[in-house]
This record gives sequence, C-alpha cells and structure tokens, in this order.
Amino acid sequence: MLGPVILAASRSDRMRRFVSAAPGTKQVVARFIAGESVDQVVPVVQDAVAKGLEVTLDVVGEDITTREQAFAARDAYLELIEHLKELDLGTKAEMSIKLSMFGQALEGGHELALANVRPVVEAAAAIGTTVTLDAEDHTTLDSMFAIHEELRTDFPQTGCVIQAYLYRTEADARRLAASGSRVRLVKGAYKEPAEVAYQDKAETDKAYVRVLRVLMEGDGYPMIGSHDPRLISIAQELARKAGRKLDEYEFQMLYGIRGEEHLRLAAEGHRMRVYTAYGTDWYGYFMRRLAEKPANLLFFARSILTKG
Repeated sequence: MLGPVILAASRSDRMRRFVSAAPGTKQVVARFIAGESVDQVVPVVQDAVAKGLEVTLDVVGEDITTREQAFAARDAYLELIEHLKELDLGTKAEMSIKLSMFGQALEGGHELALANVRPVVEAAAAIGTTVTLDAEDHTTLDSMFAIHEELRTDFPQTGCVIQAYLYRTEADARRLAASGSRVRLVKGAYKEPAEVAYQDKAETDKAYVRVLRVLMEGDGYPMIGSHDPRLISIAQELARKAGRKLDEYEFQMLYGIRGEEHLRLAAEGHRMRVYTAYGTDWYGYFMRRLAEKPANLLFFARSILTKG
C-alpha cells in the first residue's frame, strides 16, 4: 500500500527537500547510488568487471525544465563515454538513458531528445558498446519507441525497456522480439492508473512471465530485469525450452540489491549486468527504489532515526 504513496512523493519538491535534508539519507542513498561523479563510478565499474559482472550505467536526473539541462545531460554521457574508452570494456559496460533527461518533455521535446541522444549512441558505438533507452511513465512510451526505431536504423544494437505491468506491453514485446532488438523486461516502477496498468502484484507477475515467453521465443536478445528468485528460475526454464545458449540472454539487477545473487548467476555462466546509477540528482531514482520494496523503506527509516 505504501508503494503508490512513495511514488507520488517522488514528484514532490517538498518531499525532495525533506528527504535530502534528513540525517540518515546520505547513508541509504549510497546503497543504491554508486557515486556522485564519473571519477567515483569508474572504480565501481572496474570492480564489477573483475568479478565477472557487466554493467549498464545511468547518470541520474529526470525532471529537467530547460534545454540547457538537456544539453548538460547529453554532455555528461559523452564524458562518461570518454572514461569508458580508456577502460576498453566493450559491451561489458553499456549505458542506460532516460529520454526525459534529454528534453523529451520540453517544447519540441521528441525532436530535442532524439537530437541529444544520437551523438551519445554514436559515441558509444565508436568505443564498441551501446545504449539502452529506459522506459518511463506510459505517456512517454510512443515517443521513446519511435526514437528507438529511428536510432536502430544506423545502430541496430540500441536497446529499449518494456514494463510488464502495462496492458500494452505484450503487444510491444511481439513487435520488438520480431525485430531482433535488445529488450529489457522489468515489472515497472512508476505510478500508473488502472486504465493502463495492472495494480495487483500477482497480475503483474503473470504478465511478466507471458511477456518473457514472447521475448525468449522471439528473435531478439532478452534482458531479464528482476530480483525475484521465482521469476529468475522461470526465465532460466523458458530460455532452456527456447533453446537459448547462456550468451543469448542476460540477467540485470540493480546496484546495491542482492549482490550475492549477482555473483551466483555470473558463476553459473550467465551474463549478469548490474544497473549502476550515479550522479547528484538522485532523488527520483532513490524514491522508486524505496517504493519497490518495503524493506528498503524500513532501512531508510531506521537510518533516519539512528542519525536523528
């Protein structure tokens, strides 16, 4: 029941100020955010790769209000790519991008986001890696999918994300699986109305399995974004039935959550990619992590009380 309340708070400036000022916030944020700068996140990437893991890097920050902020977001990713070039990790380190950060919600936002993301995708391809376009709330998806399709004309390795709790997702999966693209499937972490999304966890889980079956049986490259042990087991079984080899799909989990499971899957020979966020504008990302799991909220509350 707390999930929707926390998601609503993720859009509140008043709550942003309160959470940012809370005495225990920094300690808890560090659990989910790998650092504030690219210099701080590079050692995290190197450590993950040394352990047999892969990463996808997200420069946090979504609710921008100016074109200048959109250009700054583009430049932050281009700076990241310069650092990744020196590491020479190829696809072991890719990037995840929220188009809202690139200006999608501003006037002329679709064209602006496309213009901003294209040089990032080009630069990523030049160092042997790629970009995945994150899914945001349902009102943004038609634009995201159109930009994804446009980018894949020149950069077919460009990935995208679909969300199991949306009614539209099974149809989206069938279209994307047939196209051979890279698709990350997640449950969904935004507050969505009942008109467009399942509100019940059990229904979302059932939808996740249906959509995952479509991806596994299709021609694309499925990326299983889940920490749920049951869904991970189901994914392995669906991959086996579809005749997929271990390098023909991958698991993805968030930095700071179930780290031992990351290592276990990698040790079994699976591709295991850690979604690693960094940056100073962490509030929206952090609040969604609290909404996803009550234990995260309890951890945060205990930290505030202890520091207080």
